[in-house]
Amino acid sequence: MTLSAYRDPSGKRLVDYPRPSVAVDTAVLTVPVGEPLSVLQVRDAVDGDWRLPGTFVHEGERLASAVLRSLSDKAGVTGLAPSQLHVFDDPSRDSRGWVLSVAHLDTVPFSQLSPGLDGSRARLVPVDDATGMVHGHDEIVQFAVASLRAAYAATPDPRGLVAEPFTMTELRRVHEAVAGRALQPDSFRRAMLLGLVATEEKRAEGPGKPAGMYRRHDRR
Repeated sequence: MTLSAYRDPSGKRLVDYPRPSVAVDTAVLTVPVGEPLSVLQVRDAVDGDWRLPGTFVHEGERLASAVLRSLSDKAGVTGLAPSQLHVFDDPSRDSRGWVLSVAHLDTVPFSQLSPGLDGSRARLVPVDDATGMVHGHDEIVQFAVASLRAAYAATPDPRGLVAEPFTMTELRRVHEAVAGRALQPDSFRRAMLLGLVATEEKRAEGPGKPAGMYRRHDRR
């Protein structure tokens, strides 16, 4: 049976059902040096507002290809590997009409993202300031941040935001940026140690004795 010949039990063909447009939108998160958790925004070429990089999926195109196309075309960013985050399917979420968004997430070190950013069309903003965006993008950022914070709650820097080897203080600062709050040093150290491997290296961080350095356990 050909696709055009298919009919369901009610006698309807696939084309007889209304279908939403399908978009992909991507939250790219990073921690700039000394700054809070931030998200990549792009300036819309028509309306001039700032939003997440996204696009409609073309006929015959895979979702992953559409994501990479939108990042390259709209943000000038390549070399990322976003993964699917969540499907946002509220029919009223997009003012343009019925648009189903397959949201994606990538979390990358600042050094990987910053060199290629063209400030006239792409920028990084703290996640708390990424509000008032069109097409339900605020909700996507909130979902992405919650997902990342859950991943960082008990695992040492699972997305590799801090370069190895690192001191416990450097690790804690990255976790604080992701969490959006201060973390108690002793409690943080106890929670993280099982996932770390101590190295023989030391680094001076102040007037006291040099601090020990670590690697993530899964990267020995």
